[in-house]
Amino acid sequence: DAEIMALAGINAVRTYEPITDTEVLDVLWGKGIFVLNTVYVNAADSIDVVVERMTAVMDHPAVLMWVLGNEWNYNGFYQKLKPAAAQGLLRDAARKVRSVDSTRPIATVFGNLPSAALLQFIGNDVDIWGLNYYRKHSFGPFFDNWAKLPTNKPMFISEYSGLTTPRINSKGELEEAAQAVETKSLTKDIVANSSQHSGGVCAGGFIFELADEWWKSGHPDVHDVLPGETFDEEWFGLVAYDGTQRAAFRAYAEIDLPSCAPGSASSPGCGRAPAKATDGERLKACG
Repeated sequence: DAEIMALAGINAVRTYEPITDTEVLDVLWGKGIFVLNTVYVNAADSIDVVVERMTAVMDHPAVLMWVLGNEWNYNGFYQKLKPAAAQGLLRDAARKVRSVDSTRPIATVFGNLPSAALLQFIGNDVDIWGLNYYRKHSFGPFFDNWAKLPTNKPMFISEYSGLTTPRINSKGELEEAAQAVETKSLTKDIVANSSQHSGGVCAGGFIFELADEWWKSGHPDVHDVLPGETFDEEWFGLVAYDGTQRAAFRAYAEIDLPSCAPGSASSPGCGRAPAKATDGERLKACG
Protein backbone atom coordinates (compact mmCIF):
# COMPACT_ATOMS: atom_id res chain seq x y z
CA ASP A 1 0.00 0.00 0.00
CA ALA A 2 2.87 2.40 0.72
CA GLU A 3 4.12 1.96 -2.83
CA ILE A 4 0.65 2.63 -4.25
CA MET A 5 0.24 5.72 -2.09
CA ALA A 6 3.63 7.04 -3.12
CA LEU A 7 2.65 6.67 -6.77
CA ALA A 8 -0.33 8.94 -6.09
CA GLY A 9 1.86 11.57 -4.45
CA ILE A 10 0.42 10.96 -0.99
CA ASN A 11 2.78 12.28 1.69
CA ALA A 12 0.77 11.60 4.86
CA VAL A 13 -1.78 9.12 6.19
CA ARG A 14 -4.23 9.41 9.07
CA THR A 15 -4.89 6.27 11.10
CA TYR A 16 -8.09 5.21 12.84
CA GLU A 17 -6.23 3.06 15.37
CA PRO A 18 -2.70 3.52 16.70
CA ILE A 19 0.30 2.27 14.79
CA THR A 20 2.69 0.91 17.41
CA ASP A 21 4.94 -1.14 15.14
CA THR A 22 8.07 0.73 14.07
CA GLU A 23 8.54 -1.64 11.12
CA VAL A 24 5.28 -0.35 9.64
CA LEU A 25 6.47 3.20 10.14
CA ASP A 26 9.81 2.31 8.52
CA VAL A 27 8.01 1.23 5.35
CA LEU A 28 5.93 4.40 5.19
CA TRP A 29 8.89 6.63 6.00
CA GLY A 30 10.90 4.92 3.29
CA LYS A 31 8.29 6.21 0.82
CA GLY A 32 8.31 9.73 2.27
CA ILE A 33 4.97 9.29 4.02
CA PHE A 34 4.26 10.87 7.40
CA VAL A 35 1.72 9.46 9.88
CA LEU A 36 -0.95 11.26 11.87
CA ASN A 37 -1.13 8.59 14.54
CA THR A 38 -4.47 8.22 16.31
CA VAL A 39 -3.74 7.22 19.89
CA TYR A 40 -7.16 7.64 21.49
CA VAL A 41 -10.55 7.11 19.91
CA ASN A 42 -12.84 5.13 22.24
CA ALA A 43 -14.07 6.24 25.64
CA ALA A 44 -14.19 2.61 26.77
CA ASP A 45 -10.43 2.99 27.21
CA SER A 46 -8.76 4.98 29.95
CA ILE A 47 -6.85 7.97 28.63
CA ASP A 48 -3.79 6.36 30.20
CA VAL A 49 -3.59 3.98 27.22
CA VAL A 50 -2.01 6.78 25.20
CA VAL A 51 1.22 6.49 27.16
CA GLU A 52 2.11 3.01 25.92
CA ARG A 53 0.83 3.73 22.41
CA MET A 54 2.94 6.86 22.13
CA THR A 55 6.15 5.64 23.72
CA ALA A 56 6.24 2.63 21.38
CA VAL A 57 6.86 4.91 18.38
CA MET A 58 7.64 8.32 19.85
CA ASP A 59 11.20 8.38 18.53
CA HIS A 60 10.21 7.57 14.95
CA PRO A 61 10.51 10.44 12.44
CA ALA A 62 7.42 9.30 10.51
CA VAL A 63 5.10 10.37 13.35
CA LEU A 64 4.01 13.87 12.42
CA MET A 65 1.38 14.43 15.09
CA TRP A 66 -0.88 12.65 17.58
CA VAL A 67 -4.61 12.42 16.85
CA LEU A 68 -7.53 12.14 19.25
CA GLY A 69 -10.99 10.93 18.26
CA ASN A 70 -12.83 10.51 15.00
CA GLU A 71 -16.03 12.52 14.55
CA TRP A 72 -16.42 12.31 18.31
CA ASN A 73 -19.13 14.98 18.19
CA TYR A 74 -21.28 12.44 16.31
CA ASN A 75 -20.36 9.22 18.12
CA GLY A 76 -19.44 10.42 21.61
CA PHE A 77 -16.07 8.71 21.39
CA TYR A 78 -17.90 5.56 20.27
CA GLN A 79 -19.67 5.34 23.63
CA LYS A 80 -22.43 7.88 22.93
CA LEU A 81 -21.09 10.34 25.46
CA LYS A 82 -23.10 13.51 25.77
CA PRO A 83 -21.45 16.62 24.27
CA ALA A 84 -20.17 18.05 27.55
CA ALA A 85 -18.64 14.72 28.58
CA ALA A 86 -17.05 14.20 25.16
CA GLN A 87 -15.56 17.69 25.20
CA GLY A 88 -14.14 17.18 28.67
CA LEU A 89 -12.69 13.82 27.66
CA LEU A 90 -11.00 15.37 24.65
CA ARG A 91 -9.40 18.03 26.80
CA ASP A 92 -8.21 15.49 29.38
CA ALA A 93 -6.81 13.17 26.70
CA ALA A 94 -4.98 16.04 25.03
CA ARG A 95 -3.38 17.03 28.31
CA LYS A 96 -2.27 13.45 28.89
CA VAL A 97 -0.72 13.33 25.40
CA ARG A 98 1.05 16.64 26.02
CA SER A 99 2.51 15.29 29.25
CA VAL A 100 4.12 12.44 27.29
CA ASP A 101 5.30 14.41 24.25
CA SER A 102 5.39 18.19 24.12
CA THR A 103 7.28 18.32 20.81
CA ARG A 104 4.58 17.23 18.36
CA PRO A 105 1.23 18.85 17.55
CA ILE A 106 -1.99 17.36 18.90
CA ALA A 107 -4.88 17.07 16.46
CA THR A 108 -8.49 16.10 16.90
CA VAL A 109 -10.91 14.95 14.19
CA PHE A 110 -14.33 16.58 14.24
CA GLY A 111 -17.37 16.26 12.01
CA ASN A 112 -18.06 19.51 10.16
CA LEU A 113 -17.19 22.85 11.86
CA PRO A 114 -16.78 23.30 15.63
CA SER A 115 -18.56 26.14 17.35
CA ALA A 116 -16.84 29.22 18.69
CA ALA A 117 -17.74 28.07 22.20
CA LEU A 118 -16.09 24.68 21.68
CA LEU A 119 -12.93 26.24 20.28
CA GLN A 120 -12.76 28.48 23.33
CA PHE A 121 -13.32 25.56 25.72
CA ILE A 122 -10.59 23.39 24.15
CA GLY A 123 -8.25 26.34 23.68
CA ASN A 124 -4.58 25.45 23.37
CA ASP A 125 -5.03 21.82 24.38
CA VAL A 126 -5.50 21.01 20.69
CA ASP A 127 -3.05 22.46 18.17
CA ILE A 128 -4.78 21.65 14.89
CA TRP A 129 -8.31 20.63 13.94
CA GLY A 130 -9.10 17.88 11.45
CA LEU A 131 -12.54 18.29 9.91
CA ASN A 132 -14.47 15.50 8.18
CA TYR A 133 -16.58 17.11 5.49
CA TYR A 134 -18.37 15.46 2.57
CA ARG A 135 -19.69 17.51 -0.33
CA LYS A 136 -19.99 17.18 -4.08
CA HIS A 137 -18.03 19.31 -6.55
CA SER A 138 -16.56 21.80 -4.05
CA PHE A 139 -16.33 22.70 -0.38
CA GLY A 140 -18.28 25.89 -1.01
CA PRO A 141 -17.90 28.48 1.78
CA PHE A 142 -16.42 25.94 4.20
CA PHE A 143 -12.90 27.42 4.26
CA ASP A 144 -14.21 30.97 4.55
CA ASN A 145 -16.45 29.87 7.42
CA TRP A 146 -13.46 28.42 9.26
CA ALA A 147 -11.56 31.67 8.78
CA LYS A 148 -14.43 33.55 10.42
CA LEU A 149 -14.22 31.51 13.62
CA PRO A 150 -12.45 33.09 16.60
CA THR A 151 -9.33 30.93 16.47
CA ASN A 152 -5.80 31.08 15.15
CA LYS A 153 -5.53 27.29 15.04
CA PRO A 154 -4.83 25.63 11.68
CA MET A 155 -7.16 23.06 10.16
CA PHE A 156 -7.05 20.25 7.62
CA ILE A 157 -9.71 18.18 5.89
CA SER A 158 -9.46 14.86 7.67
CA GLU A 159 -11.93 13.07 5.36
CA TYR A 160 -13.40 13.90 1.98
CA SER A 161 -14.41 11.73 -0.94
CA GLY A 162 -15.09 11.83 -4.63
CA LEU A 163 -18.12 9.67 -3.88
CA THR A 164 -21.01 10.52 -1.63
CA THR A 165 -23.22 7.87 -3.23
CA PRO A 166 -21.50 5.34 -5.51
CA ARG A 167 -23.07 4.75 -8.91
CA ILE A 168 -23.09 1.04 -9.67
CA ASN A 169 -24.05 -0.15 -13.17
CA SER A 170 -26.09 -3.20 -14.13
CA LYS A 171 -22.92 -5.31 -14.20
CA GLY A 172 -22.18 -4.50 -10.58
CA GLU A 173 -19.28 -2.22 -11.54
CA LEU A 174 -18.51 1.25 -10.27
CA GLU A 175 -19.07 4.07 -12.75
CA GLU A 176 -15.59 5.51 -12.38
CA ALA A 177 -15.93 8.74 -14.36
CA ALA A 178 -18.12 10.46 -11.75
CA GLN A 179 -15.76 9.51 -8.94
CA ALA A 180 -12.79 10.86 -10.90
CA VAL A 181 -14.48 14.19 -11.66
CA GLU A 182 -15.49 14.71 -8.02
CA THR A 183 -12.07 13.67 -6.73
CA LYS A 184 -10.30 16.12 -9.01
CA SER A 185 -12.67 19.00 -8.23
CA LEU A 186 -12.55 18.59 -4.44
CA THR A 187 -8.79 18.05 -4.30
CA LYS A 188 -8.13 21.13 -6.42
CA ASP A 189 -10.38 23.09 -4.05
CA ILE A 190 -8.20 22.02 -1.12
CA VAL A 191 -5.05 23.01 -3.01
CA ALA A 192 -6.55 26.40 -3.92
CA ASN A 193 -7.28 27.07 -0.25
CA SER A 194 -3.92 25.80 1.00
CA SER A 195 -2.26 27.64 3.85
CA GLN A 196 0.82 27.74 1.63
CA HIS A 197 -1.01 30.42 -0.35
CA SER A 198 -1.61 33.92 0.96
CA GLY A 199 -4.97 33.93 2.73
CA GLY A 200 -5.33 30.16 2.59
CA VAL A 201 -6.44 28.30 5.73
CA CYS A 202 -6.22 24.59 4.89
CA ALA A 203 -3.09 22.64 5.84
CA GLY A 204 -4.03 19.67 3.65
CA GLY A 205 -6.59 16.96 3.05
CA PHE A 206 -7.03 13.21 3.42
CA ILE A 207 -9.08 11.57 0.73
CA PHE A 208 -11.30 8.74 1.85
CA GLU A 209 -10.12 6.29 0.88
CA LEU A 210 -7.25 4.32 -0.60
CA ALA A 211 -9.00 0.98 -1.18
CA ASP A 212 -12.51 -0.48 -1.03
CA GLU A 213 -13.64 -1.80 2.36
CA TRP A 214 -15.44 -5.03 1.54
CA TRP A 215 -15.88 -5.80 5.24
CA LYS A 216 -18.09 -2.79 5.92
CA SER A 217 -21.42 -4.64 5.59
CA GLY A 218 -20.26 -7.58 7.69
CA HIS A 219 -19.69 -9.80 4.65
CA PRO A 220 -16.00 -9.34 3.77
CA ASP A 221 -16.16 -11.86 0.91
CA VAL A 222 -18.93 -9.93 -0.89
CA HIS A 223 -18.72 -6.54 -2.60
CA ASP A 224 -22.14 -5.39 -1.44
CA VAL A 225 -24.24 -2.84 -3.28
CA LEU A 226 -26.40 -1.02 -0.76
CA PRO A 227 -26.72 2.61 -1.93
CA GLY A 228 -27.39 5.16 0.76
CA GLU A 229 -25.94 3.07 3.57
CA THR A 230 -22.62 3.16 5.41
CA PHE A 231 -21.75 0.20 3.20
CA ASP A 232 -21.26 2.65 0.34
CA GLU A 233 -17.71 2.79 1.67
CA GLU A 234 -17.19 -0.64 0.14
CA TRP A 235 -16.82 1.36 -3.10
CA PHE A 236 -14.97 4.50 -2.00
CA GLY A 237 -11.46 3.34 -2.90
CA LEU A 238 -9.13 5.14 -5.29
CA VAL A 239 -8.06 1.58 -6.04
CA ALA A 240 -10.08 -1.61 -6.00
CA TYR A 241 -9.57 -4.18 -3.27
CA ASP A 242 -6.71 -5.80 -5.20
CA GLY A 243 -4.96 -2.48 -5.87
CA THR A 244 -6.13 -1.96 -9.44
CA GLN A 245 -6.21 1.78 -10.10
CA ARG A 246 -9.47 3.52 -10.80
CA ALA A 247 -9.84 6.69 -12.84
CA ALA A 248 -10.06 8.65 -9.58
CA PHE A 249 -6.58 7.45 -8.58
CA ARG A 250 -5.11 8.82 -11.77
CA ALA A 251 -7.07 12.09 -11.47
CA TYR A 252 -5.80 12.53 -7.91
CA ALA A 253 -2.20 11.66 -8.82
CA GLU A 254 -2.06 14.28 -11.56
CA ILE A 255 -2.83 17.22 -9.25
CA ASP A 256 0.23 19.25 -8.25
CA LEU A 257 1.02 20.02 -4.64
CA PRO A 258 0.10 23.55 -3.51
CA SER A 259 3.77 24.58 -3.36
CA CYS A 260 4.18 24.04 -7.10
CA ALA A 261 4.31 26.93 -9.51
CA PRO A 262 2.08 26.42 -12.55
CA GLY A 263 3.80 23.99 -14.88
CA SER A 264 6.70 23.46 -12.47
CA ALA A 265 8.49 20.13 -12.32
CA SER A 266 11.39 21.26 -10.17
CA SER A 267 10.31 19.85 -6.82
CA PRO A 268 8.81 16.56 -5.57
CA GLY A 269 5.14 16.23 -6.35
CA CYS A 270 5.23 18.83 -9.11
CA GLY A 271 4.53 17.94 -12.70
CA ARG A 272 4.21 14.23 -11.88
CA ALA A 273 4.00 11.83 -14.75
CA PRO A 274 0.87 9.64 -14.79
CA ALA A 275 1.28 6.86 -12.23
CA LYS A 276 2.10 3.40 -13.51
CA ALA A 277 -0.57 0.73 -13.31
CA THR A 278 -0.90 -1.16 -10.03
CA ASP A 279 -3.29 -3.96 -11.02
CA GLY A 280 -3.29 -6.59 -8.31
CA GLU A 281 -0.45 -5.01 -6.33
CA ARG A 282 -2.21 -5.24 -2.96
CA LEU A 283 -2.90 -8.96 -3.25
CA LYS A 284 0.67 -9.64 -4.35
CA ALA A 285 1.87 -7.85 -1.22
CA CYS A 286 -0.45 -9.91 0.95
CA GLY A 287 0.42 -13.20 -0.72
